[in-house]
Amino acid sequence: MKYWRQNRKAGASAALGVLFLGLALAFFWVAKNVPGEPGSAAAIGSYISMASGAIALGHQFLSWWRKRSAPTPAPTSAGIGTAKDILAGLVTEQWRQETVMRSLCDPEPMPLAWRSTERRELADHPEIIAKGTVAFPGLDVHVEDMARNFRTLHCRRLVILGDPGTGKTTLAVQLVLELLRTRRPEEPVPVLLSAARWDDRVHPRLQDWLAKSLAMDYPALRAEGLGPDIPETLVARGEVLPVIDGLDELPDHARADMLAALNRSMCENDQLILTCRTAQFADSVEEMGDVLTAAAVIEPQRMGPAAAADYLHACLPPVPHPVWPRVLEALRTGGAPALAEVTSTSLGLWLVRATYIAPRVNPEPLLELGRGSAAELHDHLCDQLIPALVSTRPPAHGPAQPFRPQHAWTPEQVVRWLTYLCHELTLDEEDPRDMAWWRLARHTPNRTVRLWTGLGIGVLVGLVFTIVTKLYFVGAGLGLVAALVIIAVTGSWFTEAPGHADFRLRGRLSELARVIGAGLFVGALGALIGWLMGRTVGGTNGLEAARDIGWMSGVGFIVVLSLIHWVEHPTTTATARSPRSTWRADRNLTVIRIISGLVVGLMAAGIGLEAKLDGSVALAGGLLLGLLFGLVLGSHHAWLAYSLTVPRLATKGRLPLRAMNFLDDAHRLGLLRTEGPYYQFRHIELQQHLARGLQATQEEEVRRQPSVLR
Repeated sequence: MKYWRQNRKAGASAALGVLFLGLALAFFWVAKNVPGEPGSAAAIGSYISMASGAIALGHQFLSWWRKRSAPTPAPTSAGIGTAKDILAGLVTEQWRQETVMRSLCDPEPMPLAWRSTERRELADHPEIIAKGTVAFPGLDVHVEDMARNFRTLHCRRLVILGDPGTGKTTLAVQLVLELLRTRRPEEPVPVLLSAARWDDRVHPRLQDWLAKSLAMDYPALRAEGLGPDIPETLVARGEVLPVIDGLDELPDHARADMLAALNRSMCENDQLILTCRTAQFADSVEEMGDVLTAAAVIEPQRMGPAAAADYLHACLPPVPHPVWPRVLEALRTGGAPALAEVTSTSLGLWLVRATYIAPRVNPEPLLELGRGSAAELHDHLCDQLIPALVSTRPPAHGPAQPFRPQHAWTPEQVVRWLTYLCHELTLDEEDPRDMAWWRLARHTPNRTVRLWTGLGIGVLVGLVFTIVTKLYFVGAGLGLVAALVIIAVTGSWFTEAPGHADFRLRGRLSELARVIGAGLFVGALGALIGWLMGRTVGGTNGLEAARDIGWMSGVGFIVVLSLIHWVEHPTTTATARSPRSTWRADRNLTVIRIISGLVVGLMAAGIGLEAKLDGSVALAGGLLLGLLFGLVLGSHHAWLAYSLTVPRLATKGRLPLRAMNFLDDAHRLGLLRTEGPYYQFRHIELQQHLARGLQATQEEEVRRQPSVLR
């Protein structure tokens, strides 16, 4: 593959030569078989095309031979240094824009309070991590000190742990920018990547995935002036520091597998920064039976009121609202204990800034609620969060950006739809936190949807047969049968899990051989039937009918019945990488089934033509039969059930018609997170807050119901 990517121009020239030779052969055939003189246009065209094709192929062969005999130039130190500088500039530009949008360094980085974990089972031996010193003593430091402490580590490997909302990703972004700002020429370039993008089954080694990600995310590294295979060379020489964010967003087994893959992939000098929630990291370490080799593990500490007040003061405009000095003074002196408790974590500090400083609104509620309970103040901030985020993070125009939505939604819509999802989670007994797109159909009444779907397909089948055959009663009967079949078989669709198509041959050749063997048997049976039909119709020996019908039935059986069963596999939490990927995989599986059904429908039409049926009747009947086969066959119809359910939910205002787009945007806004195929509320506090609001609304409706009835 690498060779062909590097020789696309050569391939294009060779294809052009082949085209010329093809034209030459065509002209030559015309000149030989069509009457005319030797100097006719056909003969002249044949000679010209043949000569042009020979010249093009000859030139391309000589160029290929020269390149083949010449050794591939090795990257020079100057080229590698230039590539590192280019990569550092691109990464800096990328994440500086995000820090501006998220206000991480405006006017200064958020004060950090991190220390080495006290849970010895999560970290390697101290003398391996940092010889003779405590890696992170736990003082209130800024990001400059964090970067300095990171550089003192023996292997420069760091795991950032913490509960939801403690600032793990914030610290990772700040470290990337600080390491870039103070990077020396011999140091690697830090690159921030999402853990959900790494499939260790496809790329067992960290280096392979990292090189592919660099080539995909930073195409400037593929410039010809930098030399060949620069992304691979940078990774192989340890010139890239991977900063992998969100290990906890992977399924359980995938997290442990990734940690094991990291230990297998890294040698002594390979550096790494990893973020994960504490509980998920502990579970993965226990499952793997080992820690991340030579990695320091840090956890957050609570922030003091004075540090929180200083940070909020630095975030205010030069002429703030006149209430702000009173709020900050109460925070410093203990006059607002609830506010001090809320701002002791980076989540609470961020909530205050996002809901009051960014929108520049009156902070009087902070002073009033800050003297009460922390729970009331936290609920108040959660109420203001969604409107503030939607108003301060407008949709991105152009390529997708990690922390900006792709579509415009109003705050009222976001609150209403997320509240409905909270209600759905309360109905899920498997896990009250996992939000699965295919479960939307499971908890929604589907009898009406199935009825209308069956009627729609029945009317379509009836109309087509009536128009083609002019037999009204036959068309109506077939339509009724099709409607009843669809209504009956779609009942299980709404409880099925998503699936995916797996075309891998390794370890499955024996199963594929059985599939082909079954197809050959059916083909032989079809050949026998065709021979009997041929003997009956027209008085022939039936050999041609046996050949045609046997081939059609055998291929149709292999393509539709056997291959679909061989290709279709359930998507599990261990194989799913993200909600969108499982949604696309099940959709693609549905398309494959439909195409396969249409193929067997065409086969049926061919059999009908061999049986001397009318051409339009055979074609229409075959295509409709194939479409029904494609829809009904298989064990995974989650995407079809989702597509039938969401429009009904949209008409009731519970979700938008583009539900997956909304969920993706809620993830970009920071309201949701992903863990394997599931969405989850990024902050459990927000989910609990919306659930309490829903419960209060339902109780209020119950209280009002008797008065309405009277």
